[in-house]
Amino acid sequence: MGDYLLLIVSAILVSNIILARYLGNCPFLGVSQKMDTAVGMGMAVIFVVTLAGMITWVVQYAILNPLGLEYLRTIAFILVIASLVQLVEMFLQKSIPGLYRALGIFLPLITTNCAVLGIAIINIQEEFDFMQTVVFSFASAVGFTLAMVLLASLRERFPTARIPSPFAGMPIAMITVGLLALAFLGFSGLVD
Repeated sequence: MGDYLLLIVSAILVSNIILARYLGNCPFLGVSQKMDTAVGMGMAVIFVVTLAGMITWVVQYAILNPLGLEYLRTIAFILVIASLVQLVEMFLQKSIPGLYRALGIFLPLITTNCAVLGIAIINIQEEFDFMQTVVFSFASAVGFTLAMVLLASLRERFPTARIPSPFAGMPIAMITVGLLALAFLGFSGLVD
């Protein structure tokens, strides 16, 4: 149990997929202007990353390794992630149309989120077993969501703040992301 707790704290705070590993910055900056879109994207990412982690682990250890096709990992994982996002999109469109409309364009954008592929590859590189893969994938996606929600909560205040004109827009967002990354760096002493 302690190993899983350490893995969770590490994935969410210490090795945050956005603020420490710098994966998934495009949707992080693009969707973090409003809190509701950041939360919606975060929930979709949690769902897709967790499922993608499980499925890619099975693909790696049940198909690629036994057949000696490890070199096809990236292509296979991209196909799995794209197919998974399509299936999730079709399921939501038919079963939960309200959620499908609320997520809008954000669900298909998960296919191009490099954090999803990065987490799947990290699972294999770290040689996690299946349960560790599930825990790490879920915790990494929660870390992604946490960082996005924190940035969105700060960016929603920018219009009422007195920001010098050279820093308005993306410059102040990048400075804020840098400060968030420094704050998360403070957690690095928690896990050795």
